[in-house]
Amino acid sequence: MAEHVDGPEHADGPHPGRGAGQGGGGTGPARRASDRGRYGRLSRERVLASALGLVDREGLSALSMRRLGAELGVEAMALYRYAEGKDALLDGLVEALHLELEERLAAGEPRTGRAELHRIAGTFHDVCLAHPRAVPLLATRMLAVPLARRPLAVLRLHERVLALLTAAGLDEERTVAVFEAYTAWLLGHVLVELGAMVDNPEETDPALRLGLHRMPPRDLPLLRSAAAALADPAGREGREGLAAGLDALLDRFATQGPRL
Repeated sequence: MAEHVDGPEHADGPHPGRGAGQGGGGTGPARRASDRGRYGRLSRERVLASALGLVDREGLSALSMRRLGAELGVEAMALYRYAEGKDALLDGLVEALHLELEERLAAGEPRTGRAELHRIAGTFHDVCLAHPRAVPLLATRMLAVPLARRPLAVLRLHERVLALLTAAGLDEERTVAVFEAYTAWLLGHVLVELGAMVDNPEETDPALRLGLHRMPPRDLPLLRSAAAALADPAGREGREGLAAGLDALLDRFATQGPRL
């Protein structure tokens, strides 16, 4: 689950549409907060980049409109021109991750067919590992936001994958099936790889560090035994495991129609 992020209903200040004369009992007009921060006038790109940087450093729980405003040197109200509230800011972070994916893909050499599907998957993996604290949003926001309302950068990635599958000669039914399996494998692999394992970072004893004493040995002997290996980044296959699983997935569908 994504960590909590304060929205306009919390202590980040009033929504821009509300002022002393709008529901507050006063008579004056609403004050317009300046969007000129310590680095000049804001833009949506600057707001999202700053939000992603904050999450990279301190996690999703640190993100609020007030805290982000302080980072940019503006009042929290000024940010509502670029993100209408909590949900819009979270969707903006998902957008920022996909825009970075697009930039990295554009910097490389495009391929065709399976090779390009691998290139997209590997680049997606790299972006996620560069921003691990924002990765939970890739799952939670997809559950909360209907397809047509997702950021355009997300939809462009969907379109890109569908175009590769269609160009490979798959019919519509097979294209959809492979698209869903491909998407699930990419996100699932990354979520498992980045899953939290350490219970107490201050502990030097591996068993206590992982909190194995919290797991009943009689009920969970195999999981306790495997925990150390699961928690060891050096022992994980990373991109190699991602690629091997992707090949296995595509091979399965290739036996039922045009070869990918």
